[in-house]
Amino acid sequence: MATQNTENEETTARHKSKRPSDSAFKQQRLPAWQPVLTARTVLPTFFIIGILFIPIGVVLLHFSNSANELIIDYTKCQDNSTGKTCASILEADIDSTCKCKINFTLEHDFNGDVYMYYGLTNYYQNHRRYVKSRDDDQLLGRLSLTPSTDCAPFAMDNDKPIAPCGAIANSLFNDTLKLTQNGAEISMFNTGIAWPSDKRVKFRNPEKLQEALTGFAKPKFWKKELYQLDLTNENNNGFQNEDFIVWMRTAALPSFRKLYRRLNRTDTKYTSGLKAGNYELIVDYNYPVMSFDGTKRMIISTTSVLGGKNPFLGIAYIVVGAICVTLGLVLLFIHMRCSRSSNMEMINVNPHTQYS
Repeated sequence: MATQNTENEETTARHKSKRPSDSAFKQQRLPAWQPVLTARTVLPTFFIIGILFIPIGVVLLHFSNSANELIIDYTKCQDNSTGKTCASILEADIDSTCKCKINFTLEHDFNGDVYMYYGLTNYYQNHRRYVKSRDDDQLLGRLSLTPSTDCAPFAMDNDKPIAPCGAIANSLFNDTLKLTQNGAEISMFNTGIAWPSDKRVKFRNPEKLQEALTGFAKPKFWKKELYQLDLTNENNNGFQNEDFIVWMRTAALPSFRKLYRRLNRTDTKYTSGLKAGNYELIVDYNYPVMSFDGTKRMIISTTSVLGGKNPFLGIAYIVVGAICVTLGLVLLFIHMRCSRSSNMEMINVNPHTQYS
């Protein structure tokens, strides 16, 4: 009886023990491999990385430089009639209108497809509350009289639900940018600028859009109704308006650009792109940026095999390659000097060497 009690106590103690089981995994006895860093392995690695990265960087930089780009900052452009800056006019009265014109010159031909972007700086679209401030059910055409709570405080307007609701939709970029040459407007497409997957999957219009929006209010910052965003193309209206879709894809950095228009190359004058010469940028200035010390830019750009003009990747490859080659040479020099002295010391060691 005493023996049985002792066995029960041992079993109970074993169950209460926090000691891990005697397995190779829990006792950390699994086989492991640890690299031994020696001159024969480290030095070739540095030189191989350097030799590979520098040519790749040069190629990337060449492709980036093959794309033409022109940037025009129009933040403080002057009103055509009053001569005041449009920024100051909007700061005094947000509901006022302002038109301005900027003359510019293309020094080189912009051959091939030409794209127009608008750029904003100091604009934090990556703020967590801003990114969440949307109702995806609305964007899919499933309208509800009770918008998502994430849209607050841009969910209701005088007891009417807002469609589309949220801070992202409310702050939609609404400047109008046009290019002219010798007084004639250059034809540009406002479709084909959004990601096809966004337009096909993430944004849908309800049936009979205008009737479906009865009882809903437009965002407070908007001057047009949702079904009036593009009066020239019914298929580019509502939640499937491509300017709206582009804006709803929030930027990761505070300085960003978004695709605005693409050149209509079916026009016989611009089949090969934009030729070098004098042009005008006509701006309907509606978007205020002075309150957050932002700036606005218009960018005209062509593309290369790797996309738009962006030298960062090529420069990064060249810098990393140069650093690796430099470190390789420095370590090679140190290794050659230290290894010689170590060999001499080992040669001089004999059974009569004194050790302290």
